[in-house]
Amino acid sequence: MHAVAIVGAGPGDPELLTIKASRLIEKADVILHDNLVSNTILSINTTGEKIYVGRKFGDASDQIERQQKINELLFSYHSQGKKVVRLKSGDPYVYGRAAEEARYLKEKNVPFEVIPGISAALAAANIFNIPVTERNKSNAMLICTAHTADYSFEQLNGIAHMLKAGNTISIYMGLKSLHRIIPKLLEVCDDDTIPVNAASNVSRADQGIITGTLGNIEEQIKNSTIQMPVVLIIGANPIL
Repeated sequence: MHAVAIVGAGPGDPELLTIKASRLIEKADVILHDNLVSNTILSINTTGEKIYVGRKFGDASDQIERQQKINELLFSYHSQGKKVVRLKSGDPYVYGRAAEEARYLKEKNVPFEVIPGISAALAAANIFNIPVTERNKSNAMLICTAHTADYSFEQLNGIAHMLKAGNTISIYMGLKSLHRIIPKLLEVCDDDTIPVNAASNVSRADQGIITGTLGNIEEQIKNSTIQMPVVLIIGANPIL
């Protein structure tokens, strides 16, 4: 039987797919896809069944039940001998919940492979010329989510101290949590000139970016029409 393919669709532009990802998508009998996978990527496959299993911001569905349903669908379609692709935006193992699906398939003795995709922060860094690591400026980048705002004091404090030490921070799904994250970063870093970049719909036709500082980014975003999904890159200036 074919191995289930857990595929990273990247940020949305089909030209940023790996060759392997593109081939697996094209040949799939069944594609279970997330909310942020672009229509242009889905259209690579013209014959297979496409099943939406995603979750949007604000959805009230039970995440555990939803994930269990996805797991069962993967197993069921594989058992029917179909070529199954589980298509995730970005990279499967960067906030893509691929671990839960991989463990389930492992328990069921279902062969699977995971195909990497370009994660939003890295795509944004390259598209908007933001060097997230640079000699004598930053030697590390930390990737975290908006749930940072709900972390323990020690965790959020540690993230802020990484920024203070000169490292770059990228925050996924952080647009609605800026009012909690920014004050902590300012408290620890005591520098309102640290650059903040808010990149929206990275790699798509309607992509955009707002560049500001810890001191003014909240006001800039408030006065903008920036659309989710947004990834924040803090601590590095774009090369303009």
